[in-house]
Order: sequence, then C-alpha cells, then structure tokens
Amino acid sequence: MNENSNNYVNNDDNVIELLINGKITPVEAIIFFREIERHKNSVVKKANDEEQLEDIMMELDELIGLDKVKQLVKELQAFVSIQKKRQEENLLTEPQVLHMIFKGNPGTGKTTVARILGKMFKAMKILQKGHTVEVERADLVGEYIGHTAQKTREQIKRAIGGILFIDEAYSLARGGEKDFGKEAIDTLVKAMEDYKENLVVILAGYKDEMEWFLQANPGLRSRFPIRMEFNDYTIEELMQIAKKMVEKRQYQFSLDAILKFEKLLINNKNGPHYDKMGNARMVRNMIEKAIRRQAVRLVNQKKITRDDLLYIKSEDIAEVDEI
Repeated sequence: MNENSNNYVNNDDNVIELLINGKITPVEAIIFFREIERHKNSVVKKANDEEQLEDIMMELDELIGLDKVKQLVKELQAFVSIQKKRQEENLLTEPQVLHMIFKGNPGTGKTTVARILGKMFKAMKILQKGHTVEVERADLVGEYIGHTAQKTREQIKRAIGGILFIDEAYSLARGGEKDFGKEAIDTLVKAMEDYKENLVVILAGYKDEMEWFLQANPGLRSRFPIRMEFNDYTIEELMQIAKKMVEKRQYQFSLDAILKFEKLLINNKNGPHYDKMGNARMVRNMIEKAIRRQAVRLVNQKKITRDDLLYIKSEDIAEVDEI
C-alpha cells in the first residue's frame, strides 16, 4: 500500500478502481473499505450530535422568561465547546468545573433547566448519560452513624454520568455540627473529586437560605463556581405559561376564564405565601384543578360538543385557596 494510493482513497469507487488496476491487494481494499465506513459513521454521528444540541438549545429558548439563566447556559455551552476545540489543537484549556448553585423560589424553572443542562452536556460529550437524579435531604441523610454516607453514596452512584440535583440543599447544614447532614456534605464533596470527569452536582434552594448555606460551609463556595438566580415570573409570563400548558393539553380558555385566571394570579402574587405557593407550580395546579372541574361540569350533560370539551370556562377556575 503506497502513500499515493492512501491519499487517493476517499470513497468506495476509488478503492474498487485501485483494486481493478492492481494497485492494491484485496486485503488492502478491505482495510480501506473499513476506514471509509468508520469515517462515514463518524461524520453522521457528529452531525446527529450537532442536530441534537440545536434541538436542546431550542428547548431552552422556548422556556418563558429566565433571560439571565438562558444567557448563562449559552455561555456555558460556548465555553465547553471552545475548550474542546482548544484541546483538539493541543492548546491549554481551562479546567471545566461545572458544579452549580441554583437560587430561587419553587416553581421558577430550576429543575427544568437542570434537565436541559444534563441533555446538553451529554450531547457535548461532557457526561455519558445526561440524566438528572433529583433528591432532597431525606434521600441523603440517615438515622444513625454511617447510614448517611451509605445513602448519599447510593444517590451519587445513580447520578454518575449525569446530574445530581439536590433541592433545598441548605437543609443539610441546619442541624449543626452533630447533625448527620454534615456527613452527607462530606461524602458529596469527596464524590465530586472522585467522579469529576463524569458527574455534575447542582445545589438548589431559596436565595437567602442558599447564601447562608455557602457562608456556613466556606469550602463549598469554590467548588460551585457557577451560580444561577431564578427570579419569580411576572404576571405576563405566568399567563404565557398558563396558555402554553392549556394548549399542550388541547384545551382553550374562554375570555372570562382568562380574565379570572389573571386576577387570581395578581391577588396571589401580592399574598404572604407567594414564595412557596406561586410561580409556574401554582399555575400548573390551577390548570389541573380547572380541567377536573370542567369534567365534573360536563359529565352529566346530555349532549357534549367538541367546543364543550375544548373550553375551560370561568366557573372551572377555582380560587387559589381551594387548590
């Protein structure tokens, strides 16, 4: 197999021509065929990965609100992509420490964004699986000495290759030095080092509580260099979310239902428990309740039209305290 033949071969027809002309042996032809097939598969796989990444970023863009979060996720995507290209060119690369802190009230999209990040990192070959394991204190902290480390390691094992998402992470430090939560933190920190090439940890919770948590554990701050703040949705954004949820379920709001829904959101946003009860989670609960109430309203109706099945009316919208 001479060098000129090797340079000439770039498809099956070239190989066949070389073989017929006696410039390569049958064994060499088989080797060429395998290399060409391997190259084709590599090109197809790269194209599929790029297409998948585009779909994932489109999924991110379709989320309502979260402008600053989206911007930071796109910065992460660009950073990881460029570091991989630098590595291919044998240039110095920045260490990829991708552990994160998510700060915000419930229902502001933290879990949704974590799942998108998992898929994104998988498409970019940073994580093998890209799945998200969602846990809280009860899943990590045991009832006796040694039990916590065992439980925490089990959850870490489930998350390897993906993202370990710990909600209300600050609760791990609330019991003081003698609380088993500290053992969970220590086990977690060790795992972050042991599996740094194939595990991303995201700690999530209320803004103020997460700030307190980081101050109580100063060693954690440097281990979680990426921080995202998830702001409460505006009324306009909540209405967009509501309409999107309804359309996805193949329902529609009547005009009166829209007006009532918006009024209830405004009243609740000014209420004392909005940080725990508000945002997209409350919108979803209101819609699910409305669909059940619509069903009760229609079930004994003698004649049910397509419009009856489609439209949610104002009487189907329950008061917030009834949900």
